[in-house]
Amino acid sequence: MAPTVESFLRSFNSKLEEPVRQHLKNVYACLTMSTISAGVGAYIHIYTELLSAGLLTVIGSMGLLIALMATPDNGKNRKLRLGYLLGFAFFTGMGMGPLLDTVIQIDPSIIVTALVGTAVIFVSFSLSAMLAERGRWLYLGGTLMTLLSALLLLSLANLLFGSYLIFQAYLYLGLLLMCGFVLYDTQLIIEKRRNGDKDFVAHSVDLFIDFIGIFRRLVIILTQKEQQKRNRRD
Repeated sequence: MAPTVESFLRSFNSKLEEPVRQHLKNVYACLTMSTISAGVGAYIHIYTELLSAGLLTVIGSMGLLIALMATPDNGKNRKLRLGYLLGFAFFTGMGMGPLLDTVIQIDPSIIVTALVGTAVIFVSFSLSAMLAERGRWLYLGGTLMTLLSALLLLSLANLLFGSYLIFQAYLYLGLLLMCGFVLYDTQLIIEKRRNGDKDFVAHSVDLFIDFIGIFRRLVIILTQKEQQKRNRRD
């Protein structure tokens, strides 16, 4: 086990320069705080009557994201921008409250399973991007944008037709897309840092959106499977 870890660390250090490694530490620290903030938002919706998901939470989430992107990093306003990030994550997590309410009624353990599954998928694809050849996954950008357009078309088609098959295609294609974005965004962040971009707060936003996208889809997939099991028993 020890030689394997040592070999991994040696490979990791040889692939990434010290400034890039430090930048990634900051990015993932922001991602961790964002995830915790989202969890707090979801908890408040589910277990308290202080706030609940609705139009105002959507407006709040989008407003804080716009504020973050509209406030350039000057090295002195990082606490303010981090506040915008955590607020965006908080309202994003709260927005997932209605979905999690439904899941809890079916089987609360689905949330834990989906969270663990999301973490495993996210870490695996992130490490693959870090240890891959430089720029190997950046070519995915065009393909991912094409798939994203197809996903939006599927979403609109499902609004019109209400098809179960279209929804399933939307669900699984979306999961595949989010995994691809983890590869792409991770390598893009590395290249941005190499080109002098030190804005780790903004860089963490992309990974947070990827993480939430994977989690949301895994929750729905696992919930569907649990419902199918119960239907077969009945």
